[in-house]
Amino acid sequence: MKRVLLAGMLLGIAVGCASPAGAQAGGPPPAPTAQPAAPVIAVDVPRKVEAYLRDLFALGPNVAFKVGAASATPVPGFFQLPIELTSQGQTETLVVFVTADGRYLLRGDLHDTSASLFAANRNRIKTEGYPSKGPADAAVVIVEFGDFQCPTCREMRGVVAQALAKFPGVRYVFKDLPLNQIHPWAMTAALGARCALQQNEAAYWKLHDAYFDNQDSITASNAWNRTLEFAGAAGLDVPAFRLCLTSPDTRKPVEDSVNEARALSVANTPTTFVNGRRLVGADRSALEQFVTYELARARATAASPAAPRQ
Repeated sequence: MKRVLLAGMLLGIAVGCASPAGAQAGGPPPAPTAQPAAPVIAVDVPRKVEAYLRDLFALGPNVAFKVGAASATPVPGFFQLPIELTSQGQTETLVVFVTADGRYLLRGDLHDTSASLFAANRNRIKTEGYPSKGPADAAVVIVEFGDFQCPTCREMRGVVAQALAKFPGVRYVFKDLPLNQIHPWAMTAALGARCALQQNEAAYWKLHDAYFDNQDSITASNAWNRTLEFAGAAGLDVPAFRLCLTSPDTRKPVEDSVNEARALSVANTPTTFVNGRRLVGADRSALEQFVTYELARARATAASPAAPRQ
């Protein structure tokens, strides 16, 4: 379901499919914080923050509002407050920054300009063993965390295909983030795709496309049989494929991908990283802008090897 969630409304970002679980709540990564050390803020600051944001965005009583404990930031005089918003079973989290007396409030991300911009994301993302298209030594790598039952991920497939056609030297990697709480057959599809990958990568992409092409007709009750059907149509060894689907070992790379997404504060699908640069949703112009920028950076770095990579 393509929609704008509460945190997206507050921060001005569009999202695609989102998990209702706080454990997978996402959006931009949390701002860097100093070691927590008993911040001194007025006791009425959480109440002031809630009242102000409710009034600013017309958040009625149907939206549950929870302000977490304050923590120090690297900026003198400002403290970080985590906020959890819940409405109609959907939960989102965001961070705001306030002065000790609660008079001034900042929304957005806190950036340390002395640090490398996206190196931390690149270092967290593992691509080995996951399906990919494009040269292994590509200067620009697009990594998508997706869910086969997510309609916006189906849309993203076309966006990525257009980008790869336009930028043939770019590499694309698909990683699983099945949102089980809202997509009951997403895990079955992720496991089916992994089993296809074990036999050959070309078959993986056939199942990848089959799930998206048939998304509207797949249900939790028929997902298993449809997966076997797709495997047969892809020319796979179906008995071996069936055994793979029931093997506990098949879950590990999927679970590793989910844990990695959580470490990156990803909860919405599709979330894509272009050389570590985050993009939420199926935004073609933004994806092409990021790729164009990263390709230009790579060319500049090649021409001047001493130039630092951010």
